[in-house]
Amino acid sequence: MTPFIKKKDIKNNWYLVNAKDVVVGRLAAYISNVLRGKNKAMYNPNQDNGDFVIVTNIDKIKFTGKKFENKKYYKHTGYPGGIKDTSPQNLKAKNKSQDILKFAVKRMLPGGPLAKKQLSKLKMYHGDEHPHSTQNPIEIKFSQMNKKNFVKI
Repeated sequence: MTPFIKKKDIKNNWYLVNAKDVVVGRLAAYISNVLRGKNKAMYNPNQDNGDFVIVTNIDKIKFTGKKFENKKYYKHTGYPGGIKDTSPQNLKAKNKSQDILKFAVKRMLPGGPLAKKQLSKLKMYHGDEHPHSTQNPIEIKFSQMNKKNFVKI
C-alpha cells in the first residue's frame, strides 16, 4: 500500500548552494530533484513536498566545453516566423545570469501548475548575501560531492 502524505505532515527544509565555478547542468539536476522532493523518503509525484533551495554566486556559474558560446535557448512568440533565440553569453551580458539556471531547472521539471509552484521555491542571488538567514538553511557543498561538479579555471 502506498502511503500518502497529508499537508500538515509536510516539512519543507531550506538548502543553501554556492554556485561558484559549478557546472550548470549538474547543479540543475540536483536542484530539480530537491524541488520535487525526490531526496526524501516520502516522495509522491502529485504533491509538492519539495524543499526550498537558495543559490548564491549565480553570476559565477560555469559551462563545460564551448556551451557558453554555442548553446541556444529557443522560444516562439506564437506568430508565423516568430522563433527567438538567445545564448548564455547574451544572458550574462544583460546581467540575467539567474535565467541560465532557471531555464535549466525549469526544463528538468515536469510541465504543469505543480512545476510552477515547485520552481517558485528556487531563490537565486548574485553575491554571497541572501535575505533567508532566518530560515537557517542547510549548506550543501555541491562542488565537493563529485569532482565533475566543479570547473577548474
